[in-house]
Amino acid sequence: MVIRNNISISVMFPISRTFIILSDIRPDLQSGIYMYAHEGFGALTAFIVAWGYWLMTIFSNVAFAVMIMDTLNYFMPGDFQGGNNLISVIGASILIWGFNFLVLAGTKVAGAINLIGTITKMVPLVIFVFVLSCALNYTEFTSDFWGTNPSVSNTHLGSVFSQIISPLDISLWCFIGVEGAVALSGRAKNKKDVGRATFIGFMISLVFCILVSILPFGVVSQKTLSLIPTPSTAGILKIVVGEWGEQLIIVGVLISVLSSWLAWTMICAEIPMVAAKNGTFPEKFATKNNKGAASVSLWISSALMQIVVFFVYFSNHAWLTMLAISAITVLPAYLMSTAYLCKLCITNEYKKYTTNNRIWALITSLIGICFCLFMVYASEVQYLAMVPVLLTIGLPLFFWARYEQQDGKNILTSMEKYLFGALILVDIFSFVLFFQGIISF
Repeated sequence: MVIRNNISISVMFPISRTFIILSDIRPDLQSGIYMYAHEGFGALTAFIVAWGYWLMTIFSNVAFAVMIMDTLNYFMPGDFQGGNNLISVIGASILIWGFNFLVLAGTKVAGAINLIGTITKMVPLVIFVFVLSCALNYTEFTSDFWGTNPSVSNTHLGSVFSQIISPLDISLWCFIGVEGAVALSGRAKNKKDVGRATFIGFMISLVFCILVSILPFGVVSQKTLSLIPTPSTAGILKIVVGEWGEQLIIVGVLISVLSSWLAWTMICAEIPMVAAKNGTFPEKFATKNNKGAASVSLWISSALMQIVVFFVYFSNHAWLTMLAISAITVLPAYLMSTAYLCKLCITNEYKKYTTNNRIWALITSLIGICFCLFMVYASEVQYLAMVPVLLTIGLPLFFWARYEQQDGKNILTSMEKYLFGALILVDIFSFVLFFQGIISF
């Protein structure tokens, strides 16, 4: 059981490595999250990637909103229960528009605040790891390592394979953002910093995620861990050091989520703005205010977040729903980026940019592709069925952008017509499953 989270998070390395390689050999492709798809597979694929990634940032921010409101319930028990009651919706709405105006003030202001938040949120994590390392009980740590011993717990955890699959969406969501430097690469002064930032960000996230996942098993039993409410790190530290440990983690969670929300709001506004500059999104999205902020893109992003927050009110498992949708909608960006790197290696176009490590780049891309496809297999069918529908909803923006470029002529190329038709067929299949009661949205 100890290793199940760490197997799933370690396979994110090829995804991270893909972005590092591509940012190094193609620094000319700004905001490569969708530009890699554009270069490799055309405008419609690029739009689907950009739109899907934009949706991911929106749903992730709403997930942050639910987390913050639910965490506030610690200080005001019952008032923010579940993070999606009426008071929570009002609180989340205030924060959405608060971040909207903060980012409108300019990326320098927002970036400085985010830097302070990032440094501050590391303190509780470091203390958590240090305290649990000192309290580690090796006997407890090795007890029922695979989580299959019925004498240890009355709850059957399933096979090791099922244990590996079960946390995949959560593990993926935890690592979404390691490509953030690529998403904001258009603002980088030195393009070489993009790859470095991606690598450093991934390694820091990997180390802390592994330690935070493993160390609790050496302090309390698996059964006790399963009963600790979220955020579980607070409950664990409370058991080890008392009330102050729980309060430290709670405050750390609030700072961490708020700073992450701010960073994602910046990326959320950046993606459509940059995409509009090359015609993937309508030209209007490229508008900036006098502070250099992507104003139109930001206003629309905040409005969409507000709409999703209203829908969250009616959800029984708001945070898990937002998390699952975010994890699936980011997959087109990861899949097309790894596929583009694979295409470069197979067609020998890779040699145009560098002669170094082509075989390793090919292996990295193939592992990344396999991981993305496996994530599709491991995802819950009701969320998986939502993705093509959500992607199709955005197509009017693509047609608008193409109309601006083509003046109404040749809106879709022949290959794009096939892709569009395939997307519609999958939509129809999803609705058939819905109306037959096999899945529910």
